Amino acid sequence: MVLVLGVSAGAAGARAMLTHSDQPHLPPIDRCKVLRRAGGGSMEEAVFESIRLMRKSAAKRDEFITGIAVTCRCTSHAESVRTAAGRNRLTVIDEPVAQLRYLRFTGRLPTEGSVLLYDLGASGLTLTQIDCRTDAVLATKRSTVLGGDGHDALLRWLLTRGGVTLDMATTRRQKEALASERVLAVCDPITGQRFVVTRSDFAELVEAGIHHSASFVRHMVDETGVRPTGIALLGGCTRNKSIRDELKQQLDLPLIYDPEPEFVSTRGAVLLAAERPSARSIRSVHLTPGSGVHVHEAPSSPVSRRKIVAAVAVTATLGGTIVGALAMNRDGGDHTDGKPPTVEVVGPPKHS
Repeated sequence: MVLVLGVSAGAAGARAMLTHSDQPHLPPIDRCKVLRRAGGGSMEEAVFESIRLMRKSAAKRDEFITGIAVTCRCTSHAESVRTAAGRNRLTVIDEPVAQLRYLRFTGRLPTEGSVLLYDLGASGLTLTQIDCRTDAVLATKRSTVLGGDGHDALLRWLLTRGGVTLDMATTRRQKEALASERVLAVCDPITGQRFVVTRSDFAELVEAGIHHSASFVRHMVDETGVRPTGIALLGGCTRNKSIRDELKQQLDLPLIYDPEPEFVSTRGAVLLAAERPSARSIRSVHLTPGSGVHVHEAPSSPVSRRKIVAAVAVTATLGGTIVGALAMNRDGGDHTDGKPPTVEVVGPPKHS
C-alpha cells in the first residue's frame, strides 16, 4: 500500500493527515496537530515536524508516502514552506483551493453561483468568495478582530471573575468542551474554587465579535455584488453551535458545515496529494474586473472608513485589553476592573 499526506499550515501551527492514496475520503490512518513553539517557533517548523511524525507513522507500517501536499493561507507562508522543503518533494497549495476541493468531493458545494468560505481560526477570520463553476476567487479578506485566541482570552477573563484561574492551554480545552457540552463545572487546580459556565455564557462573550464578522461578510458581498449561494463554516471555532446559530440568524444564508471544520483544509490537501503527487504549486485563480481570469495572489486592499468604524465599535463594546488577559497570573491578581478583554484590530493581510 502507498500513502498520501495532507498538511494544513496556520498561524497556530500545523495539522497533518495520513491515508491510503486510493482512500483519501475515509477515516485517516493517522493524524496529528503540532503547535508552534512558544517564544519564536516558526510556522514551517511546525509543518515539517508534522511531516516527520507522519513519516514515522508510515515507516512503522512499512508503507511509503507517495505524495505530500501543504496548504498555506498567504504567499509568505507558501514561500517559507517551499524554502524549508529543500530537496523534499511536496505540493504547496493555496488554502481555498484545498477547501473547495474537499467541499466539492463531499457533495456540499453548490453547483451554481458562489460560495463564501468563512474560516474562523486561532488568529482571526479569513473570508474568501469563490465562483462554484469556475473556481475563481472573487474576493478575499482577513480580520483579526476576533479569533480562537481571543475567544480563549475572553473565557479566561470570565473564569477569573468567578474565582477560577487557569492557564491558556486549559482554558482552550474548556472552550472546546463547550462545543459539545451545554454546562461545565470548572475547578481551580490550586484553590479548589468551582465556577459553572454555560454555552450561553460563552455565546454572550463572543457575540460582539460574531456580529462584527457578519458585517464583514456583508461588506464583502456588497463589494463583489454577488450574493453567495451558501456560506461554508470552517476552522475549529465554528464547532461551537452557538456561533453557527448566531451566524445563521445574522446572515440568512444556507450554511455548509463539516463535522470536523478544522480539518477541511487538511482533507483537501490529502485529495490533491493523491491526484497530483508530483506537482510543486497549486494556486488560486482570481477574477479581476474587466480583465478576465488570471492567476495571481489576492492583493491587499485599504481598510475602508466603515470597516474601521465597525472594528472600533466592537473594540469599545468588549473593553479592556486582550494583552492584559493573556498576562494575568495568580500573583498579579485581577487587573481587568470588571471589563472583558478586547482584541487587536488590524486591516487585511499583506501578501509579500
